[in-house]
Amino acid sequence: MRDNSYEQQALKEAKRYVRSLTRNSSVIQRSTKHVQEKLNQRIPEKVHAVITESIKRMVEVALTTSEYIYPIEVDDAWPLQQREQVLKNRMKQYRHTAMLEGAGTGAGGFLLGMVDFPLLLSIKMKLLFDAGQLYGFDVKNYQERLYLLYIFMLTFSSDQKQKNVLELLINWEMNKDSLQELDWKSLQLEYRDTIDFVKMLQLIPGFGAVVGAMANKKLIGQLGESAMNMYRFRLLR
Repeated sequence: MRDNSYEQQALKEAKRYVRSLTRNSSVIQRSTKHVQEKLNQRIPEKVHAVITESIKRMVEVALTTSEYIYPIEVDDAWPLQQREQVLKNRMKQYRHTAMLEGAGTGAGGFLLGMVDFPLLLSIKMKLLFDAGQLYGFDVKNYQERLYLLYIFMLTFSSDQKQKNVLELLINWEMNKDSLQELDWKSLQLEYRDTIDFVKMLQLIPGFGAVVGAMANKKLIGQLGESAMNMYRFRLLR
């Protein structure tokens, strides 16, 4: 049985989310971006290498294997509200896991801080693949896997890149047949530049534990919000 009132509210939230991504960045956001670019020049090359290799592997795994797929029992008769309640519960679990992992690696300073990148990517991708299944899509399908990666790029990109990816996702049914692969190098650069500031702080011994836990919680929350609203927009509009 469909809950139209819930679906109407969900669609309103999705449209509000889409509008928020189309606004021009604020002065504070532009200033933060400038600071991030400066910090990026100071981050050791080893960290850049870890991020680059982690993103490359994440894209390969997401598109060619079942490593991120945990089968979920989903009843086709479930209304949207029930599907999203399960997803919210999973988001809470993933946030908790990411916080523990971020605190543990952040407490170890530089070396363990670098370990956090691939671990956090794995948690994020598992969340996305869970979301795809809960919204009723076949995440073994190549195009659906690409859709998940573009949601990832939408979440962790600069303003201009977000607008480009958003347009692609909004018109997914028209675009998907022409998409064969994702530019992982572009994804890597956008992801690196977006999260550099908090990850730089995480490399500081002691202080990094607090930063790592809270940063990971926030990053998982941002990704979950993107996934929910893009799937809502795709299903309900």
